[in-house]
Amino acid sequence: MAHHPALPHRAPSHGASSGRHGVTPRPSVAAFLRQAVCAAGLLSALTLTAPPASAVTPRSPAPVTAHAATAAKAPTTTPLERCAQQVHTEVFRQGGIPLLDWRENLEFDGRGTLWVSHVTQHRVEGYAPDGSLKTSFPVNGPGGIRRGPDGMMYVNFGVNPLTSWLSGGGIMRFDPTAARPKPVKVVDGVSGINGLAIDAKGNFYLSGELATSIVKIRPDGTKDEKWTRAANVFGTNGLHIAGDQLYASVLTNAASPVVRIPLNDPAHHTTIANLSPNPLDIKLLDDLTTFDGNLIVTSFRDGELIQVNPATGRSCTLATGLRTPTSVRVARGFGEHSAQHALFVSEASGRILKVTIPRHGTG
Repeated sequence: MAHHPALPHRAPSHGASSGRHGVTPRPSVAAFLRQAVCAAGLLSALTLTAPPASAVTPRSPAPVTAHAATAAKAPTTTPLERCAQQVHTEVFRQGGIPLLDWRENLEFDGRGTLWVSHVTQHRVEGYAPDGSLKTSFPVNGPGGIRRGPDGMMYVNFGVNPLTSWLSGGGIMRFDPTAARPKPVKVVDGVSGINGLAIDAKGNFYLSGELATSIVKIRPDGTKDEKWTRAANVFGTNGLHIAGDQLYASVLTNAASPVVRIPLNDPAHHTTIANLSPNPLDIKLLDDLTTFDGNLIVTSFRDGELIQVNPATGRSCTLATGLRTPTSVRVARGFGEHSAQHALFVSEASGRILKVTIPRHGTG
């Protein structure tokens, strides 16, 4: 989520924390954060985008084909139940002051480092599998961060609205194998951005909470205007590519939809699930990823990980009790952390969590 509240800049902290502890709830902090995001959610529900009529009346899930987005029927709108999977959540990296220690996004480089964008301290951080801080370097308001097909890391900059005027917005690239990575601009002059996805050809896709479409930028830095006009989904946040499909979570819609956009035919985008049957219960969806054939979506407001079957839209709550989660990724090439069982989550509380799923299946 890149449309942050007014957040002062603090001097970066270089301290490392390696302990992993069980998650203990803090009712006072959680209540404060929930009140803040609930107010934002209510404002979005009433003023930004009214939900479709089907979003306010629970109904049975309607099956869709796994490969034909154009044939999708009405999205699922039934209230969410708990998934069948039993998950375990632990703290990989402790946070600081909620909101002031906002970690916005994360990604694995496949070489033993977890890269995290710290949007309020204007830094990108690299963590070792034991939780220690390996390196960090300055980036103004970093947001979505992803590994490119070339093995390089890419991160959005200018995401923090308080400081975006200093540098504008765009994308930076850095070498994750360097002892001291030095980011360089590869895309400039794109404001109001948030999420980032990169396809196998090196094309960039950028989301924005107040943008009328998803922006596509070619590897040479030029904008694909035709594609962007066709992908006219308002208010997207998280972006994730699976095969030839781009999946997006929508923040500024009271129905909390998850949308599928075919990379080769963006005009035929479809909603595969509406995760808020009650329009006053907007979830403020943030980043998402795929795991074991399902989408895993973060609910910033409710502190949840939501599992969505992309073929049927069937959804359930995988994990609860998180504090304003902002991003979720599957562990990849990260020491003992198994890609078959481990999800990592960043939070606006500043924490980084590990969510372990002992067994798989559709909830």
